[in-house]
Amino acid sequence: MAPALLIADLLPRWLKRKKRSEPLPRHILFGRWGERTAADYLRGQRFRILYRNYRPPGGGEIDLVCRDKAEGTLVFVEVKTRATEEQGRPSEAVDYKKQSQVAKGAMSWLRLLNYPDIHFRFDIVEITASDRQHPEINLIRNAFPLPDEYVY
Repeated sequence: MAPALLIADLLPRWLKRKKRSEPLPRHILFGRWGERTAADYLRGQRFRILYRNYRPPGGGEIDLVCRDKAEGTLVFVEVKTRATEEQGRPSEAVDYKKQSQVAKGAMSWLRLLNYPDIHFRFDIVEITASDRQHPEINLIRNAFPLPDEYVY
């Protein structure tokens, strides 16, 4: 009887999944590749990936939620992937509005943990990949502070 209840619980979730009739646009696929590449890179830098693509119901977004094992710090990571630097460094696209979106997601994450007394920071991983086999990856630690409106 338990397996039947389990299937009954999962069925609504399966039905809600959207089926794509069209392939994803190239820029979306490129961004997803960048996030996977960043996660692999961070693992090599002694980070533990806790969650990918955190999107809380009230808004905000975080590409990667990590723990820096060396420091024991919770890290909210924004990943920016570009094919070239013609439009500037990828991190230059993380303006105040984007920082606020990441901070809003971070505050939601911390709320889920009941605002623990832990250190956290915001990092950016820049990926420039004209050649996907040999991308240039740059980790910017403490890339920006918590915006004033989110200080608790």
